[in-house]
Amino acid sequence: MNTTIWISFATILRREVRRFTRIWPQTLVPPVITMSLYFVIFGSLIGSRIGEMGGYSYMEFVVPGLIMMSVITNSYANVASSFYSAKFQRSVEELLVSPTPNWVIMAGYVLGGVARGLIVGLTVTLIALFFTDLTVQHVGITVAIVFLTAVLFSLAGFINAIFANSFDDISIIPTFVLTPLTYLGGVFYSIDLLSPFFQGLSKLNPVLYMVNAFRYGVLGVSDINVIWAFIGVLVFIGFLFGWGMHLMSNGKRLRH
Repeated sequence: MNTTIWISFATILRREVRRFTRIWPQTLVPPVITMSLYFVIFGSLIGSRIGEMGGYSYMEFVVPGLIMMSVITNSYANVASSFYSAKFQRSVEELLVSPTPNWVIMAGYVLGGVARGLIVGLTVTLIALFFTDLTVQHVGITVAIVFLTAVLFSLAGFINAIFANSFDDISIIPTFVLTPLTYLGGVFYSIDLLSPFFQGLSKLNPVLYMVNAFRYGVLGVSDINVIWAFIGVLVFIGFLFGWGMHLMSNGKRLRH
């Protein structure tokens, strides 16, 4: 990476990080409060009545899923809102006519989303320690899957922003696609509780693989093969990156 490209990338990334840290009461605090309420309600109150799940207390079982849920939603939301705002204000056109390669523009925005997702995820993890003890069983798997998941959903948010024609459009996918997939992705339950038919149906949900891979990294238990989780995430990342590059090169949807 030559100096000019590096400066462009670092500038975009630094701006993205400053954007969400400058308004931290809106970007970092609300998800932490929401996850804390999940810990209290589902972990402490309801969890004490449910008992064990997957060989662990219900609180221990749901914590990895809730951490991953916070990473997914915040990575996605950061890039979707930020890049659409740049498109709405027409500042993205200045980037497109500059010598900055499209992949550098995309990487800067995506890693900005990854940064927010990981910061929120780390904060939620620290809050979780007030409710239960966490001992990471496989550090490499834990770090790798949370980073790749943040990259994947940041790319998805980037593409959502390209297609969006209004600020309302950037909330459609999170509301009608992302939220159902997350809630049905094994965050609150093991798919072993489901009938064979619904177990098979659940395995079509990509979020299930990410949540279970992260749970395996933390607790050492999983409902699915962790190798398939990594393969699936990498395939989706490659697909979304290629799609995003195509849309950037085409440029039609980038003119508001």
